[in-house]
Amino acid sequence: MGSTVTTTEPEKTSPASSRPGYGQLLRTRGAWTFLLPGFAARQPFAMLTLSIVLLVQHTTGSYGAAGATAAATGVSMALFAPYSGRLADRYGQRAVLIPGVLVHTVAGLSLTALALAHAPLWALFLAAVPTGASVPQVGPMVRARWGVKLQGSPLMTTAAAFESVTDELTFVFGPLLATALCTTVTPAAGLVTEGALTLVGGLLFAAQKGTQPPVSRDSGHARVKHASALRVPGVRVLVVTFLGIGSVFGGMQVSLAAFTESIGEPGLNGVLYGVFAAGNMLSGIVCGAIAWKTTPQHRLVVGYTGLAIVASALWTAHSVLLLAGLGLLVGMCIAPALITGYTLVEGLVPAGARTEAFTWLTGAVALGQAAAVTVAGQLEDRLWGGAGFLVPMAGTVLALATLLTLRSRLVARRQNRTVARGVGHRVPVTVD
Repeated sequence: MGSTVTTTEPEKTSPASSRPGYGQLLRTRGAWTFLLPGFAARQPFAMLTLSIVLLVQHTTGSYGAAGATAAATGVSMALFAPYSGRLADRYGQRAVLIPGVLVHTVAGLSLTALALAHAPLWALFLAAVPTGASVPQVGPMVRARWGVKLQGSPLMTTAAAFESVTDELTFVFGPLLATALCTTVTPAAGLVTEGALTLVGGLLFAAQKGTQPPVSRDSGHARVKHASALRVPGVRVLVVTFLGIGSVFGGMQVSLAAFTESIGEPGLNGVLYGVFAAGNMLSGIVCGAIAWKTTPQHRLVVGYTGLAIVASALWTAHSVLLLAGLGLLVGMCIAPALITGYTLVEGLVPAGARTEAFTWLTGAVALGQAAAVTVAGQLEDRLWGGAGFLVPMAGTVLALATLLTLRSRLVARRQNRTVARGVGHRVPVTVD
């Protein structure tokens, strides 16, 4: 007989819970068993790009080369992350996570060794590709576990906000840690530490088998087509939206590093990026505590408009205080967009394809970040100091134009809910 799949019952919500909050969310049965390991496992992700930039810039003397190497990592992650998510939906998170963290650790150490040996740029690219492709998609996996726990509950928006806050908390500590290690220990220390933390944290998270989403099994004579979550029109709109958010992350990472280097205070890089991430985290906390009465589609448009406006002012900053203030505002505008985008996935995508959908969004951020790191690095090398800040402006404005044009596609069509792990399949299959 086949193996038994343990299912997790969705949390029931009482009438008193009509105003969900973080306290109620964190009392969800079994939540802490994946929250703590999940936080440990995703912490290294916030260190990866900056550690590569600082190491390669040190060994080559070029922000362009550093940005291109980091971009190769980001592009490969963006391309492979959705496949990782689809495999996790089909075979289970543990089956994907364990080999992934092993490959990532080895590839990251190889990239470090090549950079220290002053290997040619093409060799760095060869090591950067598997490093990015094997980045463990812990954030989407945690979100998928919440989706199983809270299916149909008003706590889903609170969970999306909580996850955004958790992500940004890692981006408060990650850049600070990476900068401190690379500037005070050795330029290679950031990437080595990232690999070690990924290995330990990833294996701890993979050990939490009881809360991973159940693997869908085909039953009877019905064959279900395992179509991509990207076939949902709303997901494609969200991908473009998240590409713009990625351009902010990537553009700021390179430009802040170049700015602090130009004023002779490279240690301020982690502080300024931490301020940016802190703004994201604080607004995320507020978003999760509010009982919203407006639709998520409307909230996304309003929040993204604010993001594009503030990001367009970054290139005008020429002092540490002004840059810190603008970075704080940009961060405060990013969180509502991220939270709302992840919340919309629940209504747009069937339960059996949500891990893949979340990885498409995470991959879009990585792809936007990779493109931004490359372009910003070239601008910083070839134009004036601070020219890299033009990248977040361009990325968010273009994404906002797409969002305004196609926002009607973000409205969920309820008949899609009957498709198991696919969209548009002609035979309706009930989703648990």
